[in-house]
Amino acid sequence: MHYKEVKAILSPQNGMNLYRGCTHGCIYCDSRSKCYRMDHEFEDIEVKSKAAELLENTLKKKRRKGMISTGSMTDPYVPIEEELLVTRRCLNQIERFDFGLVIQTKSNLILRDMDILEKINRKTKCIVAMTLTTYDEDLCKILEPNVCTTRERFDVLMELKRRNIPTIVWIAPILPFINDTEENMRGIMDYCVKAGVYGIMYFGAELTLRDGNREYFYEQLDRQFPGMKERYIEAFGSEYEAVSPNNDSLTAIFNEICDANNIVRDREELLRYMREYKNKTMGDQMSIFDFGMEA
Repeated sequence: MHYKEVKAILSPQNGMNLYRGCTHGCIYCDSRSKCYRMDHEFEDIEVKSKAAELLENTLKKKRRKGMISTGSMTDPYVPIEEELLVTRRCLNQIERFDFGLVIQTKSNLILRDMDILEKINRKTKCIVAMTLTTYDEDLCKILEPNVCTTRERFDVLMELKRRNIPTIVWIAPILPFINDTEENMRGIMDYCVKAGVYGIMYFGAELTLRDGNREYFYEQLDRQFPGMKERYIEAFGSEYEAVSPNNDSLTAIFNEICDANNIVRDREELLRYMREYKNKTMGDQMSIFDFGMEA
């Protein structure tokens, strides 16, 4: 790991990435793509220096409260967070200044910070987004080798349900010829139903392949699934999206289960829900766009 001095911690839309790079080892990781212009080795995690102090100085100047999001690019609970506590310190600042939170992860290390998440959710709105990729525990250990398994993530979702903290699941990615099965879809959806998730982000049974992550993904296929790389090349060539031949049937199953269990699946509605700030002590609601451009 290494530290980097930065002047700002929030994007204009109030997005926050505290780390850059990852050691989860997911074989499909899009964040490895060259388009993100990472100038260091992916496993050499870049840590934002004085992140909590920067966030404190930014939030105290905000004239309006709103939602802050983190985890879309780099998981805020990479293993080194257990020692550094960067994410936890920033969550404390979000709670202190009465801002809302959307936090996305695939790590059960988030359980450590449940006390702060509850405080945020009591005053405003705290949404935890959990990524689920495969119901098969053995396959999960191959696809995502250095992070907790899907069953352990389900346990996190159940704990969040017990504490009345709303959850959204990302079902992604669905890898053609690997986890694009009815059994996998129904298994993940069963977890979502039992955990009472508010909604599910699902972009279809497909995988995005950009320069950078494509090469790494193919290297891992050669290691873990001999012959699979050649199957991908034959089926998809250099296409940007590798869409499973089972996409239609899996999407139909997904839609049916969501509708039967009142799980929100409309992406625009989910984005609106995540952007909408709610002050539970004052009953005040506003969109993230009402405050995103302020200093």
